[in-house]
Amino acid sequence: MDFSQWEPVYEDILSDLGFDRTEDENSVRILKAVTLNSDLRMGDDAAEHMQRIVTVVGNAPCLEKDVSDRGLEGTVICSGSAVGRLMALGRNPDMVFTDLDGDIDSQLEASSKGAFTFIHAHGDNAGLITMYAGLFKGPVILTTQSVPEYTVFNYGGFTDGDRAVCFAEHFGAERIRLVGFDYENPMLKEGSDPEMKKRKLGWAKRIILMFDNVC
Repeated sequence: MDFSQWEPVYEDILSDLGFDRTEDENSVRILKAVTLNSDLRMGDDAAEHMQRIVTVVGNAPCLEKDVSDRGLEGTVICSGSAVGRLMALGRNPDMVFTDLDGDIDSQLEASSKGAFTFIHAHGDNAGLITMYAGLFKGPVILTTQSVPEYTVFNYGGFTDGDRAVCFAEHFGAERIRLVGFDYENPMLKEGSDPEMKKRKLGWAKRIILMFDNVC
């Protein structure tokens, strides 16, 4: 998804959820500053390793059952919060999309084993960026939900899972399989607002349903 396609959706999300675009862009500046010594890459570098079939792994309670029932095919792209659960099943992700919440140690471990980590900046995670973004040892790609620039990319999407879908679609995946996705019954993190989580997942669902190669 190009930014010209994404920006109207982004503006609708900001309006609906009451978020501030300026705060998103302030977090981008922090992300750039703390990753100056990271192994920074472009999305094209990760896409070179992407197969025609992609499995995107979400963090819903059904994750383990979905993997057991449907398996993992092609390139495995994991939302940050689900990395530890996926690795407990014996599979290291090929790529991770994260805004640095959830089990950060598992995400760092996946990075050290070679996973491409897409680190996302938004208005609510400046503190997490400061603490963790510079610790990843593997290849890192910086992302924003606002205007992309030379070293910070935007392929569309709002939550980790739908941003992974947007990336795969942008780079031509023929089929994008979803496991561990449940828009109605999310895996809640400690201290999170259940209603806001459901509203965010509502947007994730709307974004994913824009593509006809998702199953």
